[in-house]
Amino acid sequence: MSKSRRSTNSSVAGTSNPEQLQLLAEWLIAQQVEEVVMESTAQYWKPVWSALECYWKPVCQKREDGGPKSGTLHLAQALSNRGRRGRKRDFPDAERLVKRLVSQELILSFVPDAEQRLWRTLTRTRYQRTRDKVRLQNQLEALLEEAHIKLSSFVSKLLGASARRMLTALADGETDPAILAALADRRLRATPAQLRDALGACNGIHSVYRRLLKMALADLQFIEEQISQLDQEIATLLREHQDAVQRLAEVPGLGVDSAQQILAEVGAKAATFAAAKNLVSWVGACPGDEESSGVNRSKRSPKGNRQMRRTLNQCANAAVKHKGSIFEIVYRRLVPRLGHKKTIGAIVHRLCQLIWLILHKGIRYEERGPAVCEKSKRLRTQRMICTLRKLGCRTLWSPRMNEAIFDPVP
Repeated sequence: MSKSRRSTNSSVAGTSNPEQLQLLAEWLIAQQVEEVVMESTAQYWKPVWSALECYWKPVCQKREDGGPKSGTLHLAQALSNRGRRGRKRDFPDAERLVKRLVSQELILSFVPDAEQRLWRTLTRTRYQRTRDKVRLQNQLEALLEEAHIKLSSFVSKLLGASARRMLTALADGETDPAILAALADRRLRATPAQLRDALGACNGIHSVYRRLLKMALADLQFIEEQISQLDQEIATLLREHQDAVQRLAEVPGLGVDSAQQILAEVGAKAATFAAAKNLVSWVGACPGDEESSGVNRSKRSPKGNRQMRRTLNQCANAAVKHKGSIFEIVYRRLVPRLGHKKTIGAIVHRLCQLIWLILHKGIRYEERGPAVCEKSKRLRTQRMICTLRKLGCRTLWSPRMNEAIFDPVP
C-alpha cells in the first residue's frame, strides 16, 4: 500500500481551540495517514505541530495506544510552496504542498523536540530582556543629558555600583553635588572635583526629571530581576547537560550564557546534523553559490538561523581578542587580505565546526594556538630558504641564533 500523505493549513487550524485540534488528529489517524506536512506560517503552525507531534514524529515509534507505527511530521518553508500570483487559495495550496513533498521540491525546516523548544523560548526571552536593559540604559543617558548632568562623561558604566548609588540618591531628593560625589567608590578613576562638576546641575534640577529618573531605575531593577529568574530557570532545565555547557564555555570567546544559547538552538549533542558542514550550512556561516553560465555572480552567505549567527558573531569578536588563541592567529593572518567583517565570518565558520565536534563527539577544547604559530613559522622559513636557493643565494642555518644566514652569489 502506498504511503498516505495529508497537508494541514496551519493558518486556519492554528486559530482553533485544543478540542478541534484533537479532532483533527483523530481524523488523520482514522484515515491511516503516515506523513503530515504543513507550512511554517508565522506562529500559527506551532499549536498544530504540538497537537500532532505525539502521533507523527521524525523517528518511527509506536503510539502509546498500541496502534500502527507513526510516520513523519514535516514543516515546510512557505516560500518553497509559493504558487502563481493571483492564485492563492487554501485547498490548492494544500494539494501543491503534498505534490511538492512527493517530488522532494520543498525546503523542510528543522524543528526540535518539545524540551529543546522550551530551552529556545527561555534563552530568546533572556536575550530580549537584555536588549530591553540596553535600551533603558540609552534612555537613561539621554534623560541625564537633557537634565545637564554629565555623569556618563566621567563614569565608564552608567549602571555600575557607583553611578547607581548617585542616581538613586538623586532620585530620592538629594541635590548637593558634594554629597552625591562622596557616594562614588574610591577605585573610580574620576576625581571628586570632576564628579562635583558633572553633578553641578543637580541644584536646580526639575522635579519631573527626578520622577522620570526614579521610574527608569525601578524599571531597570525589574528587568534585572527578570533576567536573574530566567538564568535560574535555564540552569535548572539544562542541569542534565551541564557537562556540555562547561565544555563549550572552555572555548575562547564563549561563556556560560553563549553555551546555553547554542545548546538551545542545536541540541545537547547536535544529533540532527550528520556532519560539521551541515551545521555550518544551517547556521549560514558558509559562502553562497549563485552561478549562471559558468560565472559565479555572488558568494553572499545564506540567511541561516538568525539567533545562532548573532550569538556566534558576538563570540567570534570576543575570541579574536583572546591572547595566544588560534582565533587571534587566524584573525591577524586573514584581516589584511579580507578585512574585519569577512575575517569574522571565517572565525564563525571555525567556531561552528568546533561546536559540532564538542557536542557530537563529546571532546574538550585544547588550545594549540602557539604550537600552530611556531609550526607555520618553521614552514614559512623553509619555503623562504628554498626560494633564496632558487635565486642563487647560499644559505647557512645558525642553530644558536635560530636564523638563516645567506650570501648572494656574485
